[in-house]
Amino acid sequence: MRIALGVEYDGSGFCGWQFQAHGRSIQGELQRALSSVADHEVKLTAAGRTDAGVHALMQVAHFDTAAQRPERSWVLGANSNCPPDLSVLWAREVPEQFHARHSAVARRYLYRIADRPIRPALDRQRVCWCRARLDERAMHDAAQVLLGEHDFSAFRAAECQSRSPVRRVLEVGVRRVDEFVAISIEANAFLHHMVRNIVGALLAVGAGERDRAWIAELLESRDRTRGGVTAPPQGLYFVAPSYPAAFGLPDGTEDLAPAGACLGGGGRR
Repeated sequence: MRIALGVEYDGSGFCGWQFQAHGRSIQGELQRALSSVADHEVKLTAAGRTDAGVHALMQVAHFDTAAQRPERSWVLGANSNCPPDLSVLWAREVPEQFHARHSAVARRYLYRIADRPIRPALDRQRVCWCRARLDERAMHDAAQVLLGEHDFSAFRAAECQSRSPVRRVLEVGVRRVDEFVAISIEANAFLHHMVRNIVGALLAVGAGERDRAWIAELLESRDRTRGGVTAPPQGLYFVAPSYPAAFGLPDGTEDLAPAGACLGGGGRR
């Protein structure tokens, strides 16, 4: 049978999702925990491979097994073997045609920024810190040019291995929640560092270093060397993937964000 899992994690202490022989990875820790429950080696496939320091509110992964376990046992058994910064939220038996990555029709990310003069201590590994007070309305307005299908080469990491730079952004929004600025973006898929590079450019707009039209110019240029900095990983959260309703999986696009950070919202196309 094929089992799908919803997983949350604090990425601060991990080298990223993907297994590495000489680093602590989410995939490695979770495979170890699930293998103990299944009594055989388990291999996981995720909806999206997050980088070192990036968090997840509801990552989705799947694995195949011949072991017969109640869904509750997969959850409780895995969590009893997982480290405290990694938790399984739910488990569901899914049909063989389900694939955590390929079946996803969209993915949503959240980026949290603390824009205040004093660096955060408690949230230092869960937000990006910016000394300057940001203009979130200018950032939101500038970001709307990203909606729709475009060549996102200007926001693509040099080491990105995707065959095509074309992606379709379904929603993007920037809003303030208390002392945080939250950037939410949903797309059919993302290029390597695409969200962090978009955030880096929007930070320049929010700080008044660039005007709102600059984001459109960057997008049109398709030139990464003209873009801003890559925003740091600690402010980034993989919120959830979206799947066709026929699979019956939990809807991870609900507001699952940590306290003080909402998902924001923008126009749809």
